[in-house]
Amino acid sequence: MDKLRGALDFCIRHQTVLGYSIVSLLTAASEHIFSSVVFKCPCNSGNVLYGSVFIIVPAFILLLLSYMVNARIWRLLTGSCLSEKCCNCSPWGTCALCCQVLVPVTARALVAPLTWIVVALLRANFYECAASGSSLIKNFICKGNEDCRKQLPKVPCGEKLPTEISSEYPSLEAQSQLIGWFLIAGIMTVALISTCVSRSCSPVSHLQLKFWKIYSKKEQELFEIKANEHATKLAEINTNCFFEATDPAPFQTPSNEDWWKISLLYKFSSQEQYYSMIHKYVNTNRGDSTKFEEGDQNPTVLGFVDEAHAIESGF
Repeated sequence: MDKLRGALDFCIRHQTVLGYSIVSLLTAASEHIFSSVVFKCPCNSGNVLYGSVFIIVPAFILLLLSYMVNARIWRLLTGSCLSEKCCNCSPWGTCALCCQVLVPVTARALVAPLTWIVVALLRANFYECAASGSSLIKNFICKGNEDCRKQLPKVPCGEKLPTEISSEYPSLEAQSQLIGWFLIAGIMTVALISTCVSRSCSPVSHLQLKFWKIYSKKEQELFEIKANEHATKLAEINTNCFFEATDPAPFQTPSNEDWWKISLLYKFSSQEQYYSMIHKYVNTNRGDSTKFEEGDQNPTVLGFVDEAHAIESGF
């Protein structure tokens, strides 16, 4: 039992890393299935289009799916066109807010597409097909050798290039794998640098950030429980009144304006710090204070404040 509890605690502490790992493994498995079962290089003039489609299109689809399941982007978009404040905001302010949200969202959404591309390059099937039909590769490898130019598109189907040419240049498979490893190195470098910059620009200390994440998680757990209880009680009252033909008793429920206020994107304030929009709402006279919408910035490192709320809300 202790081992099971320890495993659960480990999963909870590292749920972000484990989530990305699972996504990467599923993407790699999908690429393996496509490469082994679906992909059949035509070995003719259509090689470039066919191979490129299998590299780019699935990656693009995975990017769109990643956007669709991201909680924070839906929190930004939900009701944004109908909001009265939307018309009063300056275009530059709206653009800056969207960039603050979209940049970290895009970085996370790229995990699955980049995994697909990297795995495809390491397995080399797709690249070998696309490159064998490319005029640029033909000019680079064959250099005017017409027999080589004719044989190159058939390499994915088992055709061999002349010995003097194949020994002089790395094979298409080797080229693909080299590009894949360089891409992995580039991705890891960019991820490390961006993480270092994000953490170094954090408005709070490491331990306070850790506490903040714990608070955010607990608040959303309690919010989910209380929302279920409140919705159940309201539904029960309305259902009873319908079947019993009685008038409902007074029942306090948040107004539309209250829901709008706690659904706003979180903005950090160095003057008065709040750990969530609910925390800010409660401590600013139910959002009626002029300080409610004030905020210095919306730092990337605090993006989990909005994401946690949206995930628990089912968006």
